[in-house]
Amino acid sequence: MKIDTLEQLAEKLKSCENVTILTHAHPDGDTIGAGFGLCYFLRSVGVKANVRNSDGFPKKFDFLYYDYADEDFEEQCVISVDVADAKLLGENLANYADRTDICIDHHFSNKSFAKFSYIDGGSCATCLIIYELLKVMGVKPDKRIADCLYTGIATDTGCFMFEGTSPEAHRAAADLISCGASAAAINREMFQIKSKGRIFAEMQLIKNMRFSEDSKIALITITNDIMDKFGVDRADLDGFAGIPICVKGVKIGITLKQQPENPELFKASIRTVDVDAAAIAAKFDGGGHIRAAGCSVRGTESEAAEKLLAAAKEAVC
Repeated sequence: MKIDTLEQLAEKLKSCENVTILTHAHPDGDTIGAGFGLCYFLRSVGVKANVRNSDGFPKKFDFLYYDYADEDFEEQCVISVDVADAKLLGENLANYADRTDICIDHHFSNKSFAKFSYIDGGSCATCLIIYELLKVMGVKPDKRIADCLYTGIATDTGCFMFEGTSPEAHRAAADLISCGASAAAINREMFQIKSKGRIFAEMQLIKNMRFSEDSKIALITITNDIMDKFGVDRADLDGFAGIPICVKGVKIGITLKQQPENPELFKASIRTVDVDAAAIAAKFDGGGHIRAAGCSVRGTESEAAEKLLAAAKEAVC
């Protein structure tokens, strides 16, 4: 059932007790920020709450959960944040696929798998939705919540550079900074700091970048061999997605990531300029946003690349 307004969502939230908050597999800043931001808010008003992720939480985000500890309770309400499809919960949370009570998300492609769903496809981050929800509820975020929500907004807007970054996102960021969010430190951690292995891996990927259609399409492939050779933390994989689209003249940037548990499965991240990324991803049963989307492709490294390039060529022509 659809929840139409933030006021309705707020009323639904007020009835929740003993809450488990679900975040999507291979977590990014938005799902982690929304999950912990919502958790800290609920705990602050006396509601017991825990945050779950199928893969565990990446160390690079530990400034958001450094002293977090699970609470002991009998689960009564399940809320997912930034999860567009139940299958994105991951293997270890698959049992929640048909028992999620509330879904809060900003993807147009959301499958409405929860009993109640609040979907704002026009919002550039789920953390922005949580911020606006707290505002409707008359809540001023404390520093911890502000750090969480700022992280999600900053990462899902590419540090406020993506085309879909809204005026509301800038206003929310300014307000969160006034609430104590450590914007400079968060932005440095998210967008500047890289390990030596990550730098060398990027050099290899740039060297091997493939171009097509008069350099309107660029593609890189992150193989397991590259990850192992340079000792790159798999939590950094999302950071590679923006590399191909940085090249002047490129309209479609594709990053293929080989999966360690299945070498013939590649996760594709698609970034675009003036092209619908979600439409390309949809050809492979994926989804996302108009300028940033993702999907999975099976095959060898060469086969996966050719499948994505063929779809990209159709879109760019």
